[in-house]
Amino acid sequence: MLERAFGLATDLYELTMAAGYFENGLQNRTAIFELFVRRLPQRRSFMIVAGLEQALDYLSTLRITSDQLEYLRKHPTFSRVSPGFFDYLAEFRFTGDAWAMPEGTVAFAMEPMLRITAPIIEAQIVETFLLSTINFQTMIASKAARVVTAAQGRSVIEFGTRRAHGTEAGLLAARSAYIGGCVGTSNVEAGHLFGIPTFGTLAHSFVMSFENEDDAFRAFLKVFPDNATVLVDTYDTIAAVRRLARDFGPAIPAVRLDSGDLCELSKEVRRILDEAGMTNTKIFASSDLNEYRIADLLSRGARIDSFGVGTELATSFDAPALSGVYKLAGLEEQGQMSMRIKLSRDKATYPGAKQVWRQKDETGKYRQDLIRLEDEANIQPGDWHPLLEQVMKLGEAVGPSVPAAGEDRFARLAEARERAQNQLSHLPDDLLTLDSDSKYPVEFSERLNQEREKLEHRIIAMQEPA
Repeated sequence: MLERAFGLATDLYELTMAAGYFENGLQNRTAIFELFVRRLPQRRSFMIVAGLEQALDYLSTLRITSDQLEYLRKHPTFSRVSPGFFDYLAEFRFTGDAWAMPEGTVAFAMEPMLRITAPIIEAQIVETFLLSTINFQTMIASKAARVVTAAQGRSVIEFGTRRAHGTEAGLLAARSAYIGGCVGTSNVEAGHLFGIPTFGTLAHSFVMSFENEDDAFRAFLKVFPDNATVLVDTYDTIAAVRRLARDFGPAIPAVRLDSGDLCELSKEVRRILDEAGMTNTKIFASSDLNEYRIADLLSRGARIDSFGVGTELATSFDAPALSGVYKLAGLEEQGQMSMRIKLSRDKATYPGAKQVWRQKDETGKYRQDLIRLEDEANIQPGDWHPLLEQVMKLGEAVGPSVPAAGEDRFARLAEARERAQNQLSHLPDDLLTLDSDSKYPVEFSERLNQEREKLEHRIIAMQEPA
């Protein structure tokens, strides 16, 4: 397997723009870029921000290797680019500042989740990686929150790596699903790297490799008497559970249902187990589950204690992409920061470095968000708080993004998960329904609208013929 250096983990046009800035002497101009999602996918009423830790690791360690430079020098696109540009890339580092919503924050469309202020080439080259990791992880964390909400307090385990779009996607899906509320994952690498609890059962192949089903049960329970989840649907689910109850005793930790009518099977399995005194044996269910199937099972009285969700979660099957974008909001001109906007139809943006403020109502529920220019005075009165905090300064991670001395390396992920659960509890109830058509109120400040209107008039006037 190739070991990756992420210096060229970007789109070609980021590098052609970088060369264009350099060759025109613009490389030292400071730029402001903001990353946000234009609109939420269908049947989504909120997002859970995730991916910031990987984004900061990338920004902190970004280098372009000599091998990568040699590739670029030989690339036909850069045949007319001066040697000075490649000398610049040889020393390339990210030296800018960043503000972000902490992982686990509930966010909505048009709200900046990340803001970068840096020399324009630096800010431009990092666009692709930042969008990739934050779009993907936010998408999965948001999906996980929906699945966990549907489970109504029952445990959900993520186990979609085998259906994810590659092993790295599977690893980061496990991480994001944990932030979104899953209790753990089947991905052992995620357990090792991130400290996420890992869970596993056994496959039908294990059962089928023995002459009969009971031999398979006996062999597995011999090795894992304290934590085995016994798969019971290889041949005849009810017959298997009856034999387990009769011949293997009450100490079986859990059984797994993976096919058939999960609702009716769970009711019958629970009855058999309880009559045999196996009231502590849990029922775990899998089989192409998603939030809708889980909600339906529970509405029909299914006796299921926990769920395993794979494909639908690790790929966010019903909404597999976010419309996340990374747009220029300001650019230094003659020592002053000048605001920038885009006027493209259905893709217009708002100018300047922005902060997102959130207000709670008298019951503690979130009432509304207000997007304002960063330098606008604090909001008074009312219970408002800002969502973006500084996470990098001059290319170095700062603030809560930096682990304290002696801090467990898994602590920040646990904090992100706790943050998500806390913030979800403050959402209005109608936003948590699976098919919510409610829209949380997100407004732009009066001054921000005024600045945008002034810029729009100026740009339109500049386009008109003299």
